[in-house]
Amino acid sequence: MIRRDALDQLPVRTALPALRAALDGPGSAVLCAPPGTGKTTSVPLDLAGLTGEGPVRRVLVAEPRRMAARAAARRMAWLLGEEVGTGAAPAQGWGPVGFTVRGERRAGPRTAVEVVTTGVLLQRLQRDPELAGIDVVVLDECHERHLDADTSAAFLLDVREALRPELRLVAASATTDAEGWARLLGGAQGAAPVVEAAGVSHPVEVVWAPPERPVRPAHGTRVDPALLTHVAGVVRRALRERTGDVLCFLPGVGEIGRVAGELAGVDAEVLQVHGRAPAEVQDAVLAGGNGVRRVVLATSVAESSLTVPGVRVVVDSGLARVPRTDHARGLSALTTVRASRAAARQRAGRAGREAPGAVYRCWAEGEDGRLPAFPDPEIRVADLTAFALQAACWGDPAADGLALLDAPPAGALAAAREVLTAIGAVDGAGRATERGVRMARLGLHPRLARALLDGAPEVGVRRAAEVVALLSEEPPRAYGDDLAAAWRTARRGGDAYGARWRQEARRLASAAGEPRGGSAAGADGGRGAGARLTDDAVAGLLAALAFPERVARARRRGSYLMASGTGAELAGAQAGGGHRPGSSGPGDGSGLRDAEWLAVAVADRPVAAASARVRLAAVIDEETACAAAPALYASGEEVRWSEGDVVARRVTRLGAIELAARPLTAPDPGLLRDAVVSGLRREGLGLLRWPAAAVSLRQRMAFVHRELGAPWPDVSDAALLECVEEWLGVELGRARRRADLERVDAGQALARLLPWATGDAARFDELAPERIEVPSGSRVRVDYGGAQPVLAVKLQELFGWQESPRVAGGRVPVLVHLLSPAGRPAAVTADLASFWRDGYRSVRAELRGRYPKHPWPEDPSAAEPTRHTSARLKRG
Repeated sequence: MIRRDALDQLPVRTALPALRAALDGPGSAVLCAPPGTGKTTSVPLDLAGLTGEGPVRRVLVAEPRRMAARAAARRMAWLLGEEVGTGAAPAQGWGPVGFTVRGERRAGPRTAVEVVTTGVLLQRLQRDPELAGIDVVVLDECHERHLDADTSAAFLLDVREALRPELRLVAASATTDAEGWARLLGGAQGAAPVVEAAGVSHPVEVVWAPPERPVRPAHGTRVDPALLTHVAGVVRRALRERTGDVLCFLPGVGEIGRVAGELAGVDAEVLQVHGRAPAEVQDAVLAGGNGVRRVVLATSVAESSLTVPGVRVVVDSGLARVPRTDHARGLSALTTVRASRAAARQRAGRAGREAPGAVYRCWAEGEDGRLPAFPDPEIRVADLTAFALQAACWGDPAADGLALLDAPPAGALAAAREVLTAIGAVDGAGRATERGVRMARLGLHPRLARALLDGAPEVGVRRAAEVVALLSEEPPRAYGDDLAAAWRTARRGGDAYGARWRQEARRLASAAGEPRGGSAAGADGGRGAGARLTDDAVAGLLAALAFPERVARARRRGSYLMASGTGAELAGAQAGGGHRPGSSGPGDGSGLRDAEWLAVAVADRPVAAASARVRLAAVIDEETACAAAPALYASGEEVRWSEGDVVARRVTRLGAIELAARPLTAPDPGLLRDAVVSGLRREGLGLLRWPAAAVSLRQRMAFVHRELGAPWPDVSDAALLECVEEWLGVELGRARRRADLERVDAGQALARLLPWATGDAARFDELAPERIEVPSGSRVRVDYGGAQPVLAVKLQELFGWQESPRVAGGRVPVLVHLLSPAGRPAAVTADLASFWRDGYRSVRAELRGRYPKHPWPEDPSAAEPTRHTSARLKRG
């Protein structure tokens, strides 16, 4: 029995005629409807003809989260007067509304509206690109910009263009870039229609509730405990000041647990809702409180696509947890960030769905304008390995033919292709291999798919599936950081995580080829040698297969070097060991701490930290590490500059990890030469011998280059190091160590750079003479070390010289430093004639009394130049 009154009250129904017209015309539309209007539940029923209006169609609704998919299906079934999964007799299959999420399907041939996660939609598109039997696809909550949703939209647009132009598409959201989605869906035909539904939302009062003292909200994944204490205090305040249930948004499971602990003793039922919560817990939260006041602590799963009955108050921590990838280190992790303004609006809207409400925001009003407008699209920040495999299986390895709102970053896509090539998922051209197609259909990250496929023959399908399920459904922090121990805990545990883990393990075992009911291989953990492997060995092998570049060897207790070159620390190792109070991880009690080798399954790198922090790992041995990462195993001659000298060894490595080394007695000359060049470029030209003549030659060459340019060479440090093999070629060929470089006369080598080939080198001494002969007959050295060449000479030696000398072909006058008989500066001039005329008298008056034995003629321009005293001149 259709609940017509409930349907008619939904505001979105006023927009249905325009939406139907858009789908009957261009075939695609963007639906913008505020929270609470019935966008998620009423529209699919109407498009399927289940409300008695319009033609009967099959509709597929894609939601970003499992919780939202189940809740939306249940709500739609309720509007039809049915329940999901009980709308028909078993012989007839499931009823008109069903859902499919990973590991659970309640839909059949009679299902007219099926709600799926975007991940399930991707899998279905890869298996059946035409989506046979589906008439309309609704992409709900597209504003969240999840990678699977963006990818699904791109694939669906391909399907419409090439295979099924009659397939209808709707992009639906409460807050979105409507124009961008309209352009994307419209394609070459122009923008798709934008249909807007006016909401009848109830007013929501905004209460700004920042902490009294400034706190740093988040640092990497860690949230300041002071902020969580403040959030708990705001929840208590909301319970005192308002009526109705309270919905509190927090970034993750750990923060939910912390705040739940601080709310012990409140006069309300405290519920925890997140992606890991059991389906029955999620269902209970969405079913209402039955008169008991509730506090619902939730992650962003409660932002969209569902209504939590009874909520009149929202407490918003202002934080969100999003994926981030460190491509240089091969680490992917969730990090805590400030929530966007769009997310804050979505969260606040939960308080006004059923009646007027209030939102308590745990930040200052002045900070609100500085928040990002929208969340970052996942395609810009996430690990793209799974996306790259999906694109390759779709037939577009470069992803340049896909209609995406944001193109994938080139560096991230290249890193993803490297991973896929290494695990055999794509060939050299980036096309998906048969193995890659099988990996994509497992519904796992490609790394975990590789571990399952390669590990099952070694350890048995069942054991491989159990460990991979543990890696896929990351266990609670309370399980510790030892993967094998966590596996044992999950096996015997009766908690919610254990139930979900067992379900996923069964799904993976079936997908990997285990017969129904198991097998000897599955039960025993493998055949032959594999059956004798301990749980610890199995866990280590599977983790190493999934993350080969993260196999790690101990540097010191609790500290490791991964094959990728990144350091990794167990909890407490940074502080010299020990378990920090309140921190997650095992501290000194960990079974991992004394291991020589680890396979690191989960790690993150805190902001500004040099090393990664190990969250989950397994003990392995060197043989397992090498077997899991054969592409990283290499042995060869290694000649390099290290600590001021050349080191030549034969080295065996596993990535950055040195396994063995022995000295080389006769290293390859080419490698030696490269090492010496590397040393020069690292430590500079000071490694060579620079006698005074070499320094002078370099200064003269620099002067000519500065004044005349080509073909005279640049002899700056940077230029010489760039062409070091050109002018030091002979010496480099003979150099074996630092001492050999220290014997090289840099001046002799530097002369090779003079332009001998053009014949200009013959003019070098003319353009930049090393010495200039003065009237006394002395040959005086010219100093080219400054901005202008300098000739420092005793004043009496220049008597009779009317003009200052010039160099560089007469272009540059030499600056003459006139010295006293004792060699001390007396005057500086670049114009001797002017000095004799105007400056000499004062110098003569000052010096003749001090140096009476030397000649001081009244007319120096006509006097005889000399290096001697007056008496010596008289003696002839």
